[in-house]
Amino acid sequence: MKKRNDIIEAAKRTIRIEAETIAALENQIDASFEKVVKAILKSKGRLVITGIGKSANIAQKLVATYNSTGQPAVFMHAADAIHGDLGNVQKSDMVLCISKSGDSPEIKVLVPLVKSMGNTLIGMVANQNGFLAKHSDLILKTPIEKEACPNNLAPTSSTTAQLAMGDAVAVALMEQRGFSSQDFAKYHPGGALGKKLYTKVGDILNTDEKREVSADTPIKEVIIAISRGRAGAVAVLEKGQLKGIVTDGDIRRMLEKSTNIGKITAKDIMAKSPKTVDANALAVEAFHMMESFNITQVVVIKNDKYKGIIHLHDILKEGIF
Repeated sequence: MKKRNDIIEAAKRTIRIEAETIAALENQIDASFEKVVKAILKSKGRLVITGIGKSANIAQKLVATYNSTGQPAVFMHAADAIHGDLGNVQKSDMVLCISKSGDSPEIKVLVPLVKSMGNTLIGMVANQNGFLAKHSDLILKTPIEKEACPNNLAPTSSTTAQLAMGDAVAVALMEQRGFSSQDFAKYHPGGALGKKLYTKVGDILNTDEKREVSADTPIKEVIIAISRGRAGAVAVLEKGQLKGIVTDGDIRRMLEKSTNIGKITAKDIMAKSPKTVDANALAVEAFHMMESFNITQVVVIKNDKYKGIIHLHDILKEGIF
């Protein structure tokens, strides 16, 4: 069993070596990198990303990154490619092949096949003297000094470099295309960002809970309505028109001032001109309104008619923040 200090040192050494590898990678961002980005921007097809072993795992991650940032991409395992999956490559596609050495048997078989089909081949490779580097149309250079593995064998620094280089391409493509947060949200409608940009107040308004009382409702019934509605407040309506709001804070302040509450009604303690938000407004706007006025609920209206009350918790449980 290794000593605790040995364990900690091994972990720190691994991070240090991989960090140094990424830092050195900045020197590889040159004209060849620019050519790759410009070629992808001009392409009318997809980016087919392939590799073998751990490089294939990196390829899968990059496919996910590219697809979510506006660059159509598909994964093709190098071993499967030479056994039929090469049929996935369409005429207008570009192929990005990821490899440390560029000399694995699968790569040596795959590369000539891609070339014979006429597709542009991009090699992301550490070994610039290997088969892949020599036969690629474009190159992304990912050299490493050594793997973080103590035996200099297990892919560690090399896969870290591949990941960083792939991300660098993705970000460069995003910036060249002017890819915005709204564009990102289109591909992530279920994520927090997507919800911020798409979820409207009306989408999460709880219409099952009756969060309203009439102006003449006795205070006891108002308290019951607030509790039942679970929004900490009820809207006060008169002939269907919004007249005010009674919050649990209003109830507490009333009790501090008077113990004779038998004749008190909603209109006696309601706050007039309550803060309102349109049902078609984004939920994030309602959230910021609550922040600005230090409140936890706002009245929802649509076409100048009362629709309900939205509480801070209604927004938070949607995972928007």
